[in-house]
Amino acid sequence: MESLLDLVDPQWWLTMLGAFATVGVLAIIFAETGLLVGFFLPGDSLLVAAGIFSSAAAAQGLGIAPLSFPALVIGTPICAVAGAQLGHLIGARVGGKLFDRPNSRLFKREHVEKAEHYFEKFGPAKAVVIARFMPIVRTFMNPVAGVLEMPPRRFFVWNVIGGVLWVESMLLIGYFLGGTVDPAKIDKYILPGVLLIVLISLIPIIVEVVKNRRGKGGTPPPPMGKHHKDSVKRP
Repeated sequence: MESLLDLVDPQWWLTMLGAFATVGVLAIIFAETGLLVGFFLPGDSLLVAAGIFSSAAAAQGLGIAPLSFPALVIGTPICAVAGAQLGHLIGARVGGKLFDRPNSRLFKREHVEKAEHYFEKFGPAKAVVIARFMPIVRTFMNPVAGVLEMPPRRFFVWNVIGGVLWVESMLLIGYFLGGTVDPAKIDKYILPGVLLIVLISLIPIIVEVVKNRRGKGGTPPPPMGKHHKDSVKRP
């Protein structure tokens, strides 16, 4: 059970990666946004933690080498955009067959349906940007956009906008916290701070769950591939 909890603990990842923490953060951001099996990896919390521990004083309080903030500022948006582009490509090429498979430990049909729901509700452009701030949904939104034939050029534009807004905001929040918190007490602040960020990012999902329960689920999203293609042409 501890190993499963470790996988979603950003502090555990940074400590385990050690001197390679900066490179590790870049790889995790790419995997979480580009590989369907990466949905369980920490995204928001890892970015905030990386921003915090790019401060030398904060990193010293945890007993690790400080992460390179310039490398994070430049590298994380590139990895976030590249990962999402891979997800869109996977969806466009094999997404239909991939999403038709039965549930397993790493794949849940409800994850796809939730991403599909937001795609239909907000339209392709807004959905791609908003999904960046929603754990799990951001992993599945990209292949869903590919399956629903969102044009690659249009997806790229909104992918870049959403990716940059997401990673830079999380990093800057962490960097600000790392520079203001007492290094001697950093270990006491990191977990509550990161937890707060995660809870904020989960608010949209919680709101949707409450709405669905009050409305007894509303109209369930139709299976993949049965949408009107006009839906991907909305702004």
